[in-house]
Amino acid sequence: MEFKQIVFYFFSVVLVFAATMVITVRNPVKAALFLVLAFVSAAGLWLLLEAEFLAIVLVLVYVGAVMVLFLFVVMMLDINIARLREGFGEYLPIGGLVAVLLVAEMVIVLGSDHFGVKQMPGPGPLPEGYSNTRVLGRLLYTVYAYPFEIAAAILLVAIVAAIALTLRRRKDSKYQDPARQIRIDPGARVRIVKMRSEKKI
Repeated sequence: MEFKQIVFYFFSVVLVFAATMVITVRNPVKAALFLVLAFVSAAGLWLLLEAEFLAIVLVLVYVGAVMVLFLFVVMMLDINIARLREGFGEYLPIGGLVAVLLVAEMVIVLGSDHFGVKQMPGPGPLPEGYSNTRVLGRLLYTVYAYPFEIAAAILLVAIVAAIALTLRRRKDSKYQDPARQIRIDPGARVRIVKMRSEKKI
């Protein structure tokens, strides 16, 4: 067995283990940390496939920004873990059924000769000066320009919706009204009260 195959199996085992722990662990902070481990393992697999740009983007964007944001949000929210544990058993049968169906489909697709997986040739040697970043950018901004712009518009709508949901008025939240602050009379902000000085006994 070659060293590349050993590294591939190592990252694959770590990725499957981390993904399993994400959906089985009860603590949301630990689940987010296992998701970080899954992203890093997937980035290692992409490095083996010579997709360095996608691996770096996965680490920088998802691990460096999105997962840190998830961790901050999960740690700032007061999540009742005991209440989350109550409904875990209710969804276990249907979740197990879906998992069994997914594994069966993967075995059928990857384990048979009907889908041409075993006849697929491996990637040949790349020419000198080849840059997968240039090829990816050319595909994104020429062939897939409209789907790329549609995805950007959907993300923009999602950001606006998240901000609108966050800024909705709730009874338990305190907020300031800038218009009311501007309309206040400057003379009424400070009131001078005259008091008698106390005498020592």
